[in-house]
Amino acid sequence: MPWTRKRMLWTIAITALATVLVVVLSLNFVSPEKKLERKIEHRYAVSDPQFRREMGVMLGPAIVPGNTVVDLENGDQIFPAMLEAIQQAKRRISFETYIYESGEVAGAFTRALAEAAGRGVRVNLVVDAVGGSGINSDDVKQLEDAGCRVVRFNTLRWYSLEEANYRTHRKVLVVDGDVAFTGGVGIADHWKGNAQDEDHWRDTMVQVTGPAARLLEGGFYENFTEAVAEAMPELNGVGPVRGDQGAAFVVRSSPSGGANDMKRLYLLGLAAARRSVDITTPYFMPDESSRWSLQDAANRGVQIRLLVEGDKTDAKPVKYASRRYYEELLKLGVEIYEYQPTMMHAKTFVVDGTWNIVGSANFDNRSLELNDELNVAVSSPELAARLLEDFDRDRQHARRITLEEWRQRSLWSRLLEQFWALFGEIF
Repeated sequence: MPWTRKRMLWTIAITALATVLVVVLSLNFVSPEKKLERKIEHRYAVSDPQFRREMGVMLGPAIVPGNTVVDLENGDQIFPAMLEAIQQAKRRISFETYIYESGEVAGAFTRALAEAAGRGVRVNLVVDAVGGSGINSDDVKQLEDAGCRVVRFNTLRWYSLEEANYRTHRKVLVVDGDVAFTGGVGIADHWKGNAQDEDHWRDTMVQVTGPAARLLEGGFYENFTEAVAEAMPELNGVGPVRGDQGAAFVVRSSPSGGANDMKRLYLLGLAAARRSVDITTPYFMPDESSRWSLQDAANRGVQIRLLVEGDKTDAKPVKYASRRYYEELLKLGVEIYEYQPTMMHAKTFVVDGTWNIVGSANFDNRSLELNDELNVAVSSPELAARLLEDFDRDRQHARRITLEEWRQRSLWSRLLEQFWALFGEIF
């Protein structure tokens, strides 16, 4: 083949590849269709029964009482509770996770799930195709040989590259439709232990026992049926309500489907706050409507405390971008704390010591506008007291950012913040 023809073909190939990359990147940088950019106010406080009734009407899911919700802190508490539930399963296990990374933790879950399938339990596992790329073939083979159904969510394909940015970030385990877990923890060794060093993350899950477990399992089936060609969802019937405590509902989000209920959940919580809002989140990236809601709450005299990850983070560009908004928030009186010992990965939101939101969603654009996420909202002063106890303990290991100190940061830091904030829409 003449050299000129070779060069022409190479030029065409490189041009085509560059075009595809530009198109994909452009599509991923386009604002999602479910963007919510409105100012939200609310006339009722979270302590008012009308608030709970209106949340159910506005966000869609039924509010169900009779739940016991227990917070679990770090791998030392979380993994034993999840594994015990799997070991006690009688009928079915529905498990969805963003990360399933082969190692000691994954090995324990693989064995427990395989053993459950071996005794006749129906085991369905959904793993995100990107986040779960660390699962090795031995784990998959052991699970499938035992009879587990393992499916990958949104596998990357050349003909659907425009959807590469849409992931399931949900973490939900439901056993027999009666007990469920959700929060920030994936299946990987850096969640082991008790956040004892920078290689072991700080995180929170909740264990939900009661009718809300069915709602969490409904969120699992949403992604399971999307990922497989043939599915047979199974949910328990509504059993007797076990008292009035722990009234809860579940909110799901996805990159399509219109209004963003997950973001609305956070904004309504801010709008209904009368005394305090305590937020723990990594990857804090408030957009205009979120910042307005924080400002409105602060102007009403609400004490707002924000606990985020510090320089020990797995996403430094996002950290720089989030710091872009520190000065604006500090001037409002928002207290900002950066956790120092290790990566802070917990996602909790407590309003007036009564209303609690825990789940997989961060307070950022990716969680609120791109990913499939799942949170549980619970009216429970008891749960709030435990979460606030965790918050205050974590605060002792965090650096409080003051306005005076922040204004002294270097020019280089300011430039990094301004640059990475340009990408806030996909963070």
